[in-house]
Amino acid sequence: MKMLRIPLLMMGLLLCSQGFAATAQQNKMTTCNADATTKALKGDERKAFMSTCLKAAPAANDAKVLTPQQQKMKDCNATAKTQALAGDARKTFMSTCLKK
Repeated sequence: MKMLRIPLLMMGLLLCSQGFAATAQQNKMTTCNADATTKALKGDERKAFMSTCLKAAPAANDAKVLTPQQQKMKDCNATAKTQALAGDARKTFMSTCLKK
């Protein structure tokens, strides 16, 4: 029993040192793990399920929110694509578009 205390304490300290906010990947891991436990999966079946679950696209409510810079890049890229710009013309357009 005493031998279990030290590793458990170390794991607790490690988890606390990583911060309290869970990342999207951590949330996904928790959800997939809960689903695998609910389905009572073991061994290779569990590994296959977890792999598939973690690779799955995020749900609609988990959609990634773009930063203003990312949104600007997306908009400028779409405009350059509709204008069929390529090479130096595209570079020049993207540069001026992103500076706006």
